[in-house]
Amino acid sequence: MDITATPQSGVTVLALNGRLDGLTSPKLEQAVDDRLAAKETRLVFDCSSLDYASSAGLRVFLSAAKKAGNAGGKIAFSSLQAPVAEVFRLSGFDKLFPIHNSVADAVASLA
Repeated sequence: MDITATPQSGVTVLALNGRLDGLTSPKLEQAVDDRLAAKETRLVFDCSSLDYASSAGLRVFLSAAKKAGNAGGKIAFSSLQAPVAEVFRLSGFDKLFPIHNSVADAVASLA
């Protein structure tokens, strides 16, 4: 999985590309921790190129929400592909987190 961090209007967009599973979730967790350590507490996960998310990946998202919240921030998601959207629906994540159709909408929701 590749992760690209881009600042937009005071929000950090983390573009996720590939599969988020037990092997790749530590990489995302480290990327989130790095952003939070840099005082970037408003995070958007751009999932437009995320093909798959396992329970290990969902755990990272929960952890990110908790850590960001503890730092006074928030997270949001954008552009979920069908397989990832289905995992979010089945796990109830679609009720826990704001999910937007575009990065711009997600950024605006946190700006």
